[in-house]
Amino acid sequence: MDHSRILQDIGRMIAEERIAEARKHILSEYPHQHIEYETRSMSVEEKLKIFIRDGFIDRYSGNKLLFPSVLRIITQELGDVFPFHTNWKMSDCHIAYWEMMPTCDHVLPIARGGKDIPENIVTTAQIMNSAKSNFLFEEIGFTLHEPGDIKEWDGMISWYKDYVYQNPSILNNNYVRKWHNALIRLENNQ
Repeated sequence: MDHSRILQDIGRMIAEERIAEARKHILSEYPHQHIEYETRSMSVEEKLKIFIRDGFIDRYSGNKLLFPSVLRIITQELGDVFPFHTNWKMSDCHIAYWEMMPTCDHVLPIARGGKDIPENIVTTAQIMNSAKSNFLFEEIGFTLHEPGDIKEWDGMISWYKDYVYQNPSILNNNYVRKWHNALIRLENNQ
């Protein structure tokens, strides 16, 4: 269906002051589909379960992603050459945060009728999550890549654990400690 043609017709009707006809036409040919949904915030542990399940692979691009604390440790150790901005301001945040920070995304967006269940949630990079937004795959040409194998790529969790063992003071960083505690809880529950 040619939506531009429908809107062109609507524009003509509005210009001719045929508002009632324009309303009827939009309702029949190109109606708005409002969906009621509840929002929630996933816990760090819930997110980490998804990241591990997907083997720290971006399911939209197929690229490798990192355990979130790894990026923050690099920033803490390298400072201004690997900056992070708390509001993700792109000009003040190293691009690696956008390219390699895992996030969770609903394959079928909640705003488009998707369910808030693990089977509808995948790991993706911040930049891909932003690009996909609330679009459907067919609207933007995305495909879903297979998950990775955590035994082959662990998002540098092994490096992270060695680093923390040798530098326990890094856990004074609240962000690192939050992800560390989630990792320990998951490992203890396996």
